[in-house]
Amino acid sequence: MTLARPVGTLSGMEVYLPPTQEAQLTELAVKTGRGTDALVQEAVARLLSHTEWFKQQVQIGVDQMARGEFIEEEEMGL
Repeated sequence: MTLARPVGTLSGMEVYLPPTQEAQLTELAVKTGRGTDALVQEAVARLLSHTEWFKQQVQIGVDQMARGEFIEEEEMGL
């Protein structure tokens, strides 16, 4: 599968999927009336967005720990 939009200096990108995932993607494309490229692009965008959000949340936690803003394990009821 070739993505429609080039990334950086690449003219395109191929993504190889195991046969079961390719079949699932094709089935989803048929059911939704969307192209497989569009579905893959959306999935990558969601992954990148979630990864950025997760990194920000980890940094918030690290900053809170550095300021001494945390609770002891006993206070969590574990």
